Amino acid sequence: MSDTSDPVLFAHRGGCAHAPENSLLAFETALAMGATGLESDVWCTLDGIPVLHHDGRIGSLFRRRPIGDVPHTAIPVAVPTLTEFYRTVGPDVHVSLDLKDPVAIHVVLDVARRHRAVGSLWVCHPEHALLADWRDLDRDLRLVHSTRFDHIIEGPERRAADLVGSGVDAVNLPEPDWSAGLVALFQRFGLLCLGWDAQHPRQIDRLLKLGLNGIYGDHVDRLVDGLTKRRPAL
Repeated sequence: MSDTSDPVLFAHRGGCAHAPENSLLAFETALAMGATGLESDVWCTLDGIPVLHHDGRIGSLFRRRPIGDVPHTAIPVAVPTLTEFYRTVGPDVHVSLDLKDPVAIHVVLDVARRHRAVGSLWVCHPEHALLADWRDLDRDLRLVHSTRFDHIIEGPERRAADLVGSGVDAVNLPEPDWSAGLVALFQRFGLLCLGWDAQHPRQIDRLLKLGLNGIYGDHVDRLVDGLTKRRPAL
């Protein structure tokens, strides 16, 4: 992605303002509404099947169990596997996966490779040292450092240099953390800038004005409208 490309509009949890979060219906609806990227969290079942779910626990209120403790046959059918996801959306859409369970990286890559989708896969994690360990797994994979500005204790310039040295591709911060100066700094190092939790038109418009490379939000219609309004009239 070049700096002059349109930012990727990531439908957070499949665009959960429009359909049940992380459902195949949500992902299909988001794409039909104009999302150019899809976001979810991925966990591995006890038998090593990657599934898409937010908090990684299933069951009733008083009998909730970690996904990693149960086999795939015990997972509700409404929770899609990564394979079902790719069969539904295809290999070309940008896909951002938050690896809440780091051991899932190998099976996630296996599934993405089978669907020829590694080149459009963005893998997110807060620990940049862990991302560095993943760099050699596949050079086509986009690695995303998801964090908050107040967690960058050594300062953004030092962090940017470390990320580039580790082969990380992008930085993902919550919408309020971004400023024009911070975007300029990270992009000067060649890092892509992503912003999450942009839910309201004013937030989306602000990130677009700052020149971010990707924006995450629950409301696909607001993301699409924001980008459309910023394009020059024909």
